[in-house]
Amino acid sequence: MRKGLVLSTLTKILIVLVTISSIFLCGIVVTYVALADNYKEEHDKIKIERDALVESEKSLTEQRNAMETAKNDKENELNNEIDKLNTKISTLEAELKVVEAQKKHEEKRASDMASVVETTTQTSKETTKLLMDTQAQLTKLEAEQTKLKAQFDDTSGTLLEKLAVIQTLEKEKKQLIEEKVELQNRLDKLLQPVGKATAPAVTVTPKIEIARPAPVIAKKIGLKGQVTAVDTKNKMASISIGTADGVKEGMKFHVTRGDKFICDILIIDVDAEEAVGALELVQDQPRTGDTVTTNL
Repeated sequence: MRKGLVLSTLTKILIVLVTISSIFLCGIVVTYVALADNYKEEHDKIKIERDALVESEKSLTEQRNAMETAKNDKENELNNEIDKLNTKISTLEAELKVVEAQKKHEEKRASDMASVVETTTQTSKETTKLLMDTQAQLTKLEAEQTKLKAQFDDTSGTLLEKLAVIQTLEKEKKQLIEEKVELQNRLDKLLQPVGKATAPAVTVTPKIEIARPAPVIAKKIGLKGQVTAVDTKNKMASISIGTADGVKEGMKFHVTRGDKFICDILIIDVDAEEAVGALELVQDQPRTGDTVTTNL
């Protein structure tokens, strides 16, 4: 009887221990399931945000590539138009020189005719008529000169507008790169909690645009130097003289190679020992070592 009582007591103790263990294990299981659900929900949320950012980056990359392609096409088109305008400017300048020469000739002729009128009375009527005809031709030539000068000024203005469009496209390209860098940084921050990282991005600093001053007349100064570098893509060049030699922004230098005229350089930025300018009236591609001078 005692043996049965002892077994019954042990059985009850075992039942109590099993019940307590079951309750403890249930608590552990419930805690594990709750934490697993929270981690899974947080992981799914981060994954959704990461996928959205990846899609946004992909879209911005496609937009940037499309804009860069359009920019390159537009730049090529503008460069072609600039070349045509430069050729037209050269033609107009040549015509302007011819008109000026004709004007001087006609002015001299008119002056000679006026002297003949004063000294010769016998042919006064014929001389007066010739003088009037000459004066009419002179007036016509002056009108043509004014028209050519207006065309020249209009062409120069159009050229500057095209250059401004190119600079605007470059600025838009840099802004798109900055947006991509910002998205990359945000993506890095989201990936850090799950132990992932992306390649570091480099911030692009916008380039400060250079103002183009009005041309400054540099005749009879006699400055002379050499071409030290040429940027054919941007139609720029640097020369070996600067403010220490009397170079100022807006001066125009003529580039020659031997007796051959190459192009003009309009100075837009000056340092103490060198200067940088835009290429104009390009007849041939300038090279390092070509001579630059203010007077031909």
